[in-house]
Amino acid sequence: MLRRHPRAEPEQIPVPARAQPTDMRFRKLIGPSAWARLPAAIRARFGKRLDAGQSVAYQGVVTAMQMNPAGWVMAQAARLVGAPFPFDRKCLHQPAVVVVTEDRTSEGQFWIRQYGRARGFPQVVHSSKRFAGPTGLEEYIGYGIGMALQVVATDDALYFESDHFFVQIMGRRLRLPRALGPGNVRVGHHDLGDGCFRFSLTVTHPILGRMLCQDAVFRDAS
Repeated sequence: MLRRHPRAEPEQIPVPARAQPTDMRFRKLIGPSAWARLPAAIRARFGKRLDAGQSVAYQGVVTAMQMNPAGWVMAQAARLVGAPFPFDRKCLHQPAVVVVTEDRTSEGQFWIRQYGRARGFPQVVHSSKRFAGPTGLEEYIGYGIGMALQVVATDDALYFESDHFFVQIMGRRLRLPRALGPGNVRVGHHDLGDGCFRFSLTVTHPILGRMLCQDAVFRDAS
């Protein structure tokens, strides 16, 4: 009678964790010395490269929202081209979500920002960041409209400031005169420590003053 031997189980070979590639795109825009000024947490957020189509989400709350009359008119008019600016003063203390997705085609990033409102559906802002153009970084909101950005680093924040606005028509890029733009748009990413950061947005017109100001505080993705 043949004696059965217990079947040997295949040896389990541990698979090393895949190293997350480093995203050098923002670092190249500002240079190594300016990059080194930033807090380590900001460098980690903007230095982590996502795989094509991969997303990361941040949850938070709107902590400040102000608009002067000119800002309210501008925000309402901009709803005709996708509502790139927050338009509801009652979004204060409402939940906010930001989702960043790596764009397979342009090797840029899709950004989706969702702001809760006291009534009705939340406002959703779509944009695409592309590492192109004369400044090296552009943000598209759709409808052929875009904004060239300058990136500035400080000891506690990373800022994205509008350089100029443009429209693309039939493959041609037309730079808009400053008089036709909303003024200076400045977006800031401020590290608060303990895995939190503040997102700030200001729109300042040379004649109409500070038209819009919004802050939201987010936590790092878990």
